[in-house]
Amino acid sequence: MNRLQNLFKNKTNSLLSIYFTAGYPELDSTVAIAEALEKSGADFLEIGFPYSDPVADGPTIQHSSEIALENGMTLHVLFEQLKDLRKTVSIPILLMGYVNPIVQYGVENFCKKAAEVGVDGVIVPDLPMYEYEALYSKYFIDNDLSNIFLVTPQTTEDRIRKIDELSNSFIYLLSSSSITGGSLDVSSGIEDYYKRIKAMQLKNPMIIGFGISNKTNFDKACEYANGAIVGSAFVKLLKDEDYLNKIPAFIKSIKS
Repeated sequence: MNRLQNLFKNKTNSLLSIYFTAGYPELDSTVAIAEALEKSGADFLEIGFPYSDPVADGPTIQHSSEIALENGMTLHVLFEQLKDLRKTVSIPILLMGYVNPIVQYGVENFCKKAAEVGVDGVIVPDLPMYEYEALYSKYFIDNDLSNIFLVTPQTTEDRIRKIDELSNSFIYLLSSSSITGGSLDVSSGIEDYYKRIKAMQLKNPMIIGFGISNKTNFDKACEYANGAIVGSAFVKLLKDEDYLNKIPAFIKSIKS
């Protein structure tokens, strides 16, 4: 089992994942933020690698990607930064980004390098499921990397069951089909969607993302899933000059 699978084996509810963009606010801030998040109580992390056309991201994360790219962040730089990560960070780490930079880097090389630096899984929203299964799954499996699939309110039951079959850690349940940075929609329609997924009794745990920004959102998401992901709200915090010192209070405000 990788660290991600072990986490879900040992803890089944109220898991908190934090997303942030590598190379933002400074090029070399990635590892320091990861260390602070673990010390503050995050259960696992999603480190985004920036891309020039982040179609699923809202303004906050788009802006962080722009700044990270201007700072000089690339996959090569990120892997160099992460080479000593496991000396100081023990919680599961996922990389999240778009398929284009991975293909440019070379999918096999990307998977090998990710495993080498201690990454446990990858989230690639625009990687088609059939393409993953037919072309790339071997590289993920050989390197003990979990590929995380996304489910939206429009995803069919057949596709969800296929995703469950291909998954080996958790399924990323989007709270909506919109971009990141909105507010968690708890309308009756969305609650029906959560209940429908829960009733399917999938073998993999579920984590809800998009729109989780505070304790109220987080607790609501945890009623239907094993945990939730906070992204845009945390990235906003990184604009502050003393952001590292503010991380403990931010995590406490959500988990306490």
